[in-house]
Amino acid sequence: MELSILGIAVSLAVILFLALRGVGIMIIAPFAVVIVSLFSNMSPGEALMGPYMKGFVNYASKFYLVFLFASIFGKYMDDSGAARAIAAKIIALIGHKGPMWVLLAIALITLLLTMGGVSLFVVIFAVLPIARPLFRELDIPWHLFVATFIFGIGSISMTMIPGTPSILNVMPMKYLGTTATAAPLLGIVGAVLLASFNIWYMNDQLKRARARGEGYALTGGTKEGEADKLAEKTLPPLWLAALPPIVLVLALNVVKLDIVWALVTGCVTAAVLFWTHIEKQFATINAGASNAAIPIINTCADVGYGTAVAATAGFKAITEALMSIPGNPIFSVTLAAWLMTGITGSASGGLGIVLETLIQKYVAAGVNPELLHRIVTVASGTFDAMPHNGVVITTLAVCGLTHMQAYKHVFWGHVVGTFLVLLVLIPLGIALY
Repeated sequence: MELSILGIAVSLAVILFLALRGVGIMIIAPFAVVIVSLFSNMSPGEALMGPYMKGFVNYASKFYLVFLFASIFGKYMDDSGAARAIAAKIIALIGHKGPMWVLLAIALITLLLTMGGVSLFVVIFAVLPIARPLFRELDIPWHLFVATFIFGIGSISMTMIPGTPSILNVMPMKYLGTTATAAPLLGIVGAVLLASFNIWYMNDQLKRARARGEGYALTGGTKEGEADKLAEKTLPPLWLAALPPIVLVLALNVVKLDIVWALVTGCVTAAVLFWTHIEKQFATINAGASNAAIPIINTCADVGYGTAVAATAGFKAITEALMSIPGNPIFSVTLAAWLMTGITGSASGGLGIVLETLIQKYVAAGVNPELLHRIVTVASGTFDAMPHNGVVITTLAVCGLTHMQAYKHVFWGHVVGTFLVLLVLIPLGIALY
């Protein structure tokens, strides 16, 4: 058994080592399963074709359509110019009042767009061409864009605000029978606390940058000409741009449609309303579908690895140790989510592993499903944003920034901020549920 536990530890170390060197999880996960099997007296072939593929396929069967239609919806919001129309209106209202107002405006834009079901990768391309000229005009250090962007796309809209169609908020519903508005008070309290922390952090960093004499410095990413070219596109009016996200959120939380049908409703609404703003409908649909492929396969690979690990004697011993941690079981499930998401560098992948392999044990132990839903979701959006996280790498690359220049904003605004909020939410949740 000790050798099996060692194998799990070695496989996790290999995942972290290879991920930090740019190797994709589609390659890493099967390799890590082989390591686990060799230490656990299992046949590598049987481990790969058995529990690994079982976990891979089970996750795909539950969430492939969610990823597919969410990606298509995001592509409609991108190609139609709707995401940029919403961003431009907010900037026009509050973005020229000063540097701190610009940071708050960018955070609000990203928050509203992600809450409306728009992909993180769509949001950055919608916001960047609008933010750059403002940062340049007001001489705001460009690295602070990451602080405000991460604030908007991070755990508030991903995991905390009740009713958001975020993949992370939807995933527990399939395992716990809960709704997207599970434990609403916890989510609202968490969102207010995290927003307060991030506003304080951005203001503090802005003051420190001013004291150092830092100003705007063009460091790559979207070029000036590209931003101007994007600005030339005729955008839909604000009321039209906002309708599909509103329809999606209402379909999910008021009509109580299944998340897949809510997303389909959003896609159909976008297709009809943006008909004249989309040059090639099928090109948008195909691109959206293609964009879903890598995220879903990566997450399936993560979950498959977790399922293979769950078949070992070492994992059973680890589970028993987690379940025997003194106090409320919510502490141990939080620890499990932190470990899995931190190592895999993926909130959805780490959460998928916990849901697939552990969550029913906590339900059987009598933990309230709504409390489980909210806490495990928020926990998955804490240590996921390690340096090897895909969203972090993509965001920095698109912005033309390095980890050295801007990763500290991700760490403080997302990782530390959400960790501190959880220290409040866990005892509050135990008291309420």
